[in-house]
Amino acid sequence: MAGKCSCKLACSKKTVRNLGTRRTVKKQWQAAWLLRAITCVDLTTLSGDDTFTNVSRLCFKAGHPVKEDILKALGMEDKGITCGAVCVYPNRVADCVKSLKAANVNVPIASVATGFPSGQMPLKTRLEEIRQAVQDGATEIDIVINRTYALNGNWKGVYDEVQAMREACGDAHLKTILATGELGSMVNVYKASLVCMMAGADFIKTSTGKEGVNAILPVALVMVRAIREYYQKTGYKVGFKPAGGIRSAKDACTWLMLMKEELGDEWLSPHLFRLGASALLLDIERQLFHYVYGKYAALHEIPMS
Repeated sequence: MAGKCSCKLACSKKTVRNLGTRRTVKKQWQAAWLLRAITCVDLTTLSGDDTFTNVSRLCFKAGHPVKEDILKALGMEDKGITCGAVCVYPNRVADCVKSLKAANVNVPIASVATGFPSGQMPLKTRLEEIRQAVQDGATEIDIVINRTYALNGNWKGVYDEVQAMREACGDAHLKTILATGELGSMVNVYKASLVCMMAGADFIKTSTGKEGVNAILPVALVMVRAIREYYQKTGYKVGFKPAGGIRSAKDACTWLMLMKEELGDEWLSPHLFRLGASALLLDIERQLFHYVYGKYAALHEIPMS
């Protein structure tokens, strides 16, 4: 089903190294890239102690990710800059709907489902979890693939499950989490990428954020080149979402560079690129504060959800 990788699974070390060191943006160009990164952030909370209160704060922050004085200084106060989405557990989706409405914020709601993060639940239960999240108001569903099937080479099993999940999503977008840190090889990462795209995924995503190894550039290079090859053969554009361990503004710029160089400018938008993160936004706002005021903000000067 998912033939050989024609994109060199060895991943050019030079490409990865250059992304993190030689390719940089400074001054006003960096500020522009960081504002673009904000629009691609899936602002996330996936904690066992999530409550309506912290979800409500998350939703407000997603709708107002940068202080008004900073946006005004950048001439961006009327551009409607928001995060790409908020991302929560299924049983917090209804809280998001209520909070976003109260804050008059229009931001997509993403929900992790299908027994996140392990996926070790019966398929019937996983599909019901998707349907419930969509019924409660989720417009995007982040599912986890069956790593047991992938590790055993049962790609038809992976395909069939993802296809069933695609159907359960209805009109909601489907993001498939490969959990690359648990797939064992780059070959499996490439095959899993193709299988998920063929099964109808709108996005492929690196990680749950709960594995030992999450979003790293060598694995991402395999995934985005699979996206490029799939687009060249089918004309269908699939999005990409790295998640887990992305915490600094510099990291965000590096991931944007990867998309620009490997897939082109069209993938530099929330329709085709997302960053799964919880702490990233704080550092981006700190860097924008520094650009505007020439100093780093104290913690109380940049409230975070």
